Amino acid sequence: MKAEADPNLIVYFGGQYMPLGEARVGILTHALHYGTGVFEGIRAHWNESEQELFLMRPLEHYQRWKDNCGILRIDVPPSAKELCSITVELMRRNAFRTNVYIRPLAYKCAERVGVSPDDEDAFAVIALPFGEYLHSENGLHAGISSWRRIEDNAIPARAKICGAYVNSALASDEAKRNGFDEAIFLNESGHVAEGATCNLFMVRKGQLLTPPVTENVLEGITRDSVIELARRELGMPISERAIDRSELYVCDELFLTGTAVGIAPVTRVDHRPVKDAGIGPVTHKLRQLYFDATRGHLPEYRKWLLPIYHPQHEQAWNSIRQEEMHTT
Repeated sequence: MKAEADPNLIVYFGGQYMPLGEARVGILTHALHYGTGVFEGIRAHWNESEQELFLMRPLEHYQRWKDNCGILRIDVPPSAKELCSITVELMRRNAFRTNVYIRPLAYKCAERVGVSPDDEDAFAVIALPFGEYLHSENGLHAGISSWRRIEDNAIPARAKICGAYVNSALASDEAKRNGFDEAIFLNESGHVAEGATCNLFMVRKGQLLTPPVTENVLEGITRDSVIELARRELGMPISERAIDRSELYVCDELFLTGTAVGIAPVTRVDHRPVKDAGIGPVTHKLRQLYFDATRGHLPEYRKWLLPIYHPQHEQAWNSIRQEEMHTT
C-alpha cells in the first residue's frame, strides 16, 4: 500500500507540531545525499467497539530507535517515554479514527557537501492513516532475490538505517518485475535472512523456526511478539537457527512478520507451493492472536498497548509498565 500524504496532517518537526506541508528540509541535507538517517515504524490499531486507538509496543520501538541512532552517532534528546507522549499528542491533534502508521526519523541535518558526518542532528515524527501494506489474505508469492542481504560489517541490518534500504529497494523492485509479491533475501553465507521489509518464520516438523539475529536480520519487535504468542498461546517449540534456501521448498508453513506487514502468509516460493499452497493452521492461529492482541481484545497483552483517547486506559497502561520495570 502507498499511504497518501495529506499536507494538512499535523507532524512533529523541529521541536513543534505543524502541518506536513510546512515541514521541509534543504536539498543539501546530509542524510539526503548519504543516507545518514535512522527511521522506525510503529503501528496503531483502531478498536471500534471501545472507540480507542492503540499504539503497539511504542516504548520498545522508541528505545530500539534511540539505540540504533547511536550506531550513526545521531542524538535524539527525548527519552523513549517522552517520545511516547509526543506521539500520543500527535495522534490526538490529528484525531485519527483508523489504523495508523507512525514514522519517526532522525537524521544528519547539516546542509553541505562532504560524506563525513558531524554533530548536527534533527528528528521528526510523522503519522499517516495506513491500511494493509501487503495484501496477503490469500497468501503471498515470494521469490528469492538475486541481491544478497547486507552484512553487519558493511551496514548493520539490525538497524533501520536509511541508506541500507537501497538493498531492500533493489530486491523489492526485482521481485515485482519478476511477478512476485515480495522478495526473500539470502545472506552472504547463503542462508535465508528475511524478506525485503520483514522478518521470516517457517513451520517444519512441528517447530516454529526463524533465523537468529546474527544472520543479518532486523531485530524485529513484531518478530518478538510472534515468538511470545507462539510460545505462550500455542505452546510451540521455537528455534532460532540458520535456514537453508531449500528448506523453504519443503516446509509446512511460511510467513512474514513486521510492523507494517503484521503477519503475512507465504503460500508459494519461487513458483513452488508451500505444502498445499494454502494458509496453514499455525499461521492462521497466530494471525488471529496478533490481530486480537494489537486491538486490545486480549487482556493479558494490554501491556503492549498504549491507548490514545481514554485517560483511564492510559493510566492502566502506565501502571502495568511500572510493575514490569520493578520486576525486571
